[in-house]
Amino acid sequence: MRQFPQRRERQARIEIIPMIDVMMFLLAFFVLISMNVLPALGLKVALPSSASPQKIEEPKRITLTIDRDGHLQVDGKPTEVSRLGAALRAEAGNDKPSVIIAGDGRSNLQILVDVLDQLKDAGLPAASIIAKAK
Repeated sequence: MRQFPQRRERQARIEIIPMIDVMMFLLAFFVLISMNVLPALGLKVALPSSASPQKIEEPKRITLTIDRDGHLQVDGKPTEVSRLGAALRAEAGNDKPSVIIAGDGRSNLQILVDVLDQLKDAGLPAASIIAKAK
């Protein structure tokens, strides 16, 4: 009886290179689409002209940063709590700026209370505190 050599069964393998090609194509597609869609969110209008237009003044913002150790910075310039009122008045000038407090989550609460007292003394009773969503 004649016997033929048996074929070895080949193991199935997953080709990853075509999958990478498809993923790169999808990435390029979404990037190009998002670049074209985002400017289209607003309406394009031709504004009327005026003989004496006035520029809209945006309120000045002062960023007050409190780090974990309790050190303060007013718009990036280091300052102490005792001199905070004078620094805020100097930054504000004649304007009523909005004050944004960016503090470390692990900083001492007493420092925040001292800062709010100094804001009140400087004539800036309102401040916004920056927080991240949970």
